[in-house]
Amino acid sequence: MDYTTNFIESALYEFRRYKTLGDKTFLQLSETDIHWTYNEADNSIALIVKHMVGNMLSRWTNFRTEDGEKSWRNRETEFKDPYPTKAKMQKAWEEGWACLFAALESINADNFDTPIRIRGEAHTTMEAVNRQLAHYANHVGQIVLMGKMIKGKDWISLSIPKGGSEAFNQQKFSH
Repeated sequence: MDYTTNFIESALYEFRRYKTLGDKTFLQLSETDIHWTYNEADNSIALIVKHMVGNMLSRWTNFRTEDGEKSWRNRETEFKDPYPTKAKMQKAWEEGWACLFAALESINADNFDTPIRIRGEAHTTMEAVNRQLAHYANHVGQIVLMGKMIKGKDWISLSIPKGGSEAFNQQKFSH
């Protein structure tokens, strides 16, 4: 496997993993939960998703031929007027991820060295992908933490539950 293919497959795997964490968090949340905030200065899950989707559509639409900060994007509005329903939030979430995955899947050895511009700054494909991976991982982490805060003792762990490491390791390595 060549370097380009390996990098893109690895990035796709990680992006899918973070999307899944968001998906599994949303499954545990109600219509009301997505609008919860710890205090007035915080963003709700519905606003975090709105920001992520705005970023994804801007960064990944025509990402090799246009700057990642599109003229039609207004970042400030991403933090106002959250999605009114969970269904609308999830629909937009899917649209953002679909845009990202289509862009990533279009990368190959022939276009891997094409400079990617974000806010006028040139990035290598690897730099641009890693920048977005870190950005989305941060926000998905916020979404998961907020989900845990909202659900409290009713939260269903998305990884090895607290106190479950020994049982997990026994099962994993008993083969």
